[in-house]
Amino acid sequence: MTTTLTKTRRPRKITRPQGPHRSRPEARRRNWPGGLAGWLWLAVVAVPLYWTLITSLKDRSRYYASNPLVPSADPTLDNYRMVVESDFLQYFVNSVVVTAGAVIPAVLVSFMAAYAIVRGWRMRVLRAMNGLFLMGLAIPLQATVIPVYLIIIKLHLYDSLPALILPSIAFAIPLSVLVLANFIRDVPKELFDSMRVDGATEWTTLWRLAAPLTRPAILTVSIFNALTIWNGFLLPLVLTQSPDRRTLPLALWTFQGQYGVNVPAVLAAVVLTTLPVLVLYAFGRRQLLSGLTAGFSR
Repeated sequence: MTTTLTKTRRPRKITRPQGPHRSRPEARRRNWPGGLAGWLWLAVVAVPLYWTLITSLKDRSRYYASNPLVPSADPTLDNYRMVVESDFLQYFVNSVVVTAGAVIPAVLVSFMAAYAIVRGWRMRVLRAMNGLFLMGLAIPLQATVIPVYLIIIKLHLYDSLPALILPSIAFAIPLSVLVLANFIRDVPKELFDSMRVDGATEWTTLWRLAAPLTRPAILTVSIFNALTIWNGFLLPLVLTQSPDRRTLPLALWTFQGQYGVNVPAVLAAVVLTTLPVLVLYAFGRRQLLSGLTAGFSR
């Protein structure tokens, strides 16, 4: 009779590597200075917005006699009613026409120019065009007001909406080309080569391959240019004269009198002017942020 002896194995102790070990409370240590700075910055941003909103609901006669940061006991919508009755709809339509009429052509031209620059980089002419677009970023709008004014006069477009649309297109193209070109460079070259092997033309490749893959960049430059043109003040001030050609930022001057300013009415107009911008930013916030960061992360 044979007996089998089984050895009992003792459980081994698991030894953890020695080193600096942080406990869980220390790992979750809160950044109090950063949080305090964030709350302070929130107050800096929120207080002017709060003041603008509550002041737009105050009566003009009681504005100077009350505390600026205390809401009115009897808020009124008379300021908004006065703004709407002061041709606000006409100014709103002018802003929409100028913004849409400048953004759509600028984005289309910039997209095609960026595609040509990326795909034909070996051509000397396209390299020179890219350098010309980059030089446009270094020229501020204020430095070209007088030449633009003289050109508009020569074209007999003064005091018209095309006088605002054409310069806005020109100033929107350089940055749009830069952003779109960086996105198109991130598209793998093999995709373009496969499209060419399949017999696709450059025009087909442009709209069926490059356009869908660079959609975040197209939305980014569209939103950015729309916000810039919508808030534009200098060009409407210099290139228009008639009241029915004013845009919303320029129309705020309507509530400025000779001996005083109707502050509640001006702030009511500011609120109504800002609402379309907030709506546009709310819908395109993710695309705007992703486009501004992903296009330059190489």
